[in-house]
Amino acid sequence: MEYRRNNHSVYYTRYHVVVSTRYRRKIFNPGMGEYLRIKVIEIAKYYPEIEILEVNTDEDHMHVLMSIPPQMQVSYAVNVLKTNTGKAMRAKFPFLNKTYWGSGGIWSIGYFVSTVGINEETIRRYIEFQGTQDSGQAKLEL
Repeated sequence: MEYRRNNHSVYYTRYHVVVSTRYRRKIFNPGMGEYLRIKVIEIAKYYPEIEILEVNTDEDHMHVLMSIPPQMQVSYAVNVLKTNTGKAMRAKFPFLNKTYWGSGGIWSIGYFVSTVGINEETIRRYIEFQGTQDSGQAKLEL
């Protein structure tokens, strides 16, 4: 398990995000899915605080496993994801401009998000052994 650090926090956050295409249109073939995967991973170049761990697509949605810092809102990270990939997909595949005319984009308005974290038993052991290891700085042994 790899903890991330920033100025005043150490964190391990994992979010499973699912974003559907607008109207649940089945637009992704394998080639488009691969291009989308590349574009999602590329987001980390411009937003280094967003770590993309896993990406996959189906015909009408994508799944992303990502880590974001505690001070960043999940909705902001999802907005970055949807905005950047939507623009890139429309630029690369012009037929999407006819499929989704107007400025609405290719993604539906909503999304699904779920947290993924350390299992409950590990946390229970960590709490149980507080103060008994490292003079107050207990090591989490997995």
